[in-house]
Amino acid sequence: MDRVRPSYWRVFLLFARNCLVRDMSFRANFIINVVTELAWVSASIVFTVIIYDNTPQINGWNEYQYFAFIATSMLINGLVETFFMPNCAELSELVRTGQLDFALLKPIDTQFLVSLEKLDLSALTKMAVGVVLLGYSLHMLGQPVGLVKAVFYVLTLFVGVAIFYSLMIILASASVWMGRNQGLYDFWFYVTVFARYPREIYQGNGLGDALRVVFTYILPVLVVVNVPAQIVAQVFSPVLTLFGAGVAVVSLVAARRVFQSALRSYRSASS
Repeated sequence: MDRVRPSYWRVFLLFARNCLVRDMSFRANFIINVVTELAWVSASIVFTVIIYDNTPQINGWNEYQYFAFIATSMLINGLVETFFMPNCAELSELVRTGQLDFALLKPIDTQFLVSLEKLDLSALTKMAVGVVLLGYSLHMLGQPVGLVKAVFYVLTLFVGVAIFYSLMIILASASVWMGRNQGLYDFWFYVTVFARYPREIYQGNGLGDALRVVFTYILPVLVVVNVPAQIVAQVFSPVLTLFGAGVAVVSLVAARRVFQSALRSYRSASS
């Protein structure tokens, strides 16, 4: 008898409801997490203000353009941290304890399950601040964003999320072969720190140019925030936008294949 495939949307809503109930059961912890998020994003904004008090621009990015860049980074990272980071961080523990067996037995795509079962709702704070900061930046820039730009901006936000998610799930999948992959998971943070800054700041010297090439074409984290940020804050680059979309597709396909290969190599707790 064939197993009935569930509605993925309904399953996701159930996940979200369970996470909301959990967070509201521990309100103090949730509030602390929200305050922590606010402190982190506030520090980034204050640091930027201090820098631009001493210089009018950094390699073509003025203060409000850079605020738009930071806001875009907050939106992308907020989405990743809300939906994917709690789950990818736990995948190695599922492998180590054998709890991945139960995920494999369920009549639902395993990658979907281990990617979205838990949500960090406190990370939505970062997205809310990002929306406010983006609106303020565009107002100060005096650049109206038409419908076409707005659509491309939203689409490229999801392109950035797809690239970050793909890198994260690839590194998390390595736990099947390594048992624990905390070092590789830390590597995700070390690499994505380069995405916090515009591509243009890396040009001008040999080391910077090398980093710009590596993190644009080999490990393309620099396109994650730069593509959408340039659409609303600077000159729209169709070539860079298409490149980012291509990178997202390739990244998702690669992540899917690595994850499936990891599942084929997985030895259950009962084996």
